[in-house]
Amino acid sequence: MKKFIVSFFCILAVAVSPAAFAAEKVMVFAAASTTNVMDEVLAIYNKQGGNASGSYDSSGNLARQIKAGAPAAIFISADQKWMNELENEKLIEPGTRVNLLGNSIVLIARADSKLPEIDLSKKPDLAKMLGDGRLAIGNPESVPNGTYAKEGFIKLGLWDSIKDHLAMAQNVRVALSYVSMGETPLGVVFGTDAAADKNVKVLSVFPAGSHADVSYPSAIVKGKASPEVKKLYEFLQSPEAKAVYKKYGFSVN
Repeated sequence: MKKFIVSFFCILAVAVSPAAFAAEKVMVFAAASTTNVMDEVLAIYNKQGGNASGSYDSSGNLARQIKAGAPAAIFISADQKWMNELENEKLIEPGTRVNLLGNSIVLIARADSKLPEIDLSKKPDLAKMLGDGRLAIGNPESVPNGTYAKEGFIKLGLWDSIKDHLAMAQNVRVALSYVSMGETPLGVVFGTDAAADKNVKVLSVFPAGSHADVSYPSAIVKGKASPEVKKLYEFLQSPEAKAVYKKYGFSVN
């Protein structure tokens, strides 16, 4: 009997061990341009008892993965298009969509490039600046950075001169790496991406009104609104998180 009691309490101790109370794992699918900032925000959240991690890629690729049943609990897109698509297909929780962040679109070159700063509104000869090289840009079909850039170039009357001289990238961080590593002389990325890489410099910021406002909507994925997910969802909008967003150069509401 004594041996039975000891065994019973050993089993009970295992059943109520700290691991049994570990927080639910929460996966955030977020636009590639948020990689650095979201890693820091999630690290802060996890130190407070959370259990969250991020998966980063172009918003289009992430949206397609969510449609296919990927285990995302929260989605952060770099534009409205892909969030609209998920909402139209009833794949986000009603009432959870919020605009979390803002950003800018910039033309960049390597930091050691002799190319000067330019004013895109004055229709510079980008083809001449490229020479035999290409302009790195996210694929406009799936990468918000590329979508904004194409819209801007069209509005500024520059698209026809560069559309045949593009190096299409699967997401904005790949486009950034093309310029950073010297594979292309020019590229278009978000302002926060340029600020995160010391090997590039900004030649021009796309003028206001040349493209849709760069906004990052966030929402809980349909069927994933557990207490832990809601807790993280609220934290992402907290003053503590907003301070980190601002540190990385994002604008916040």
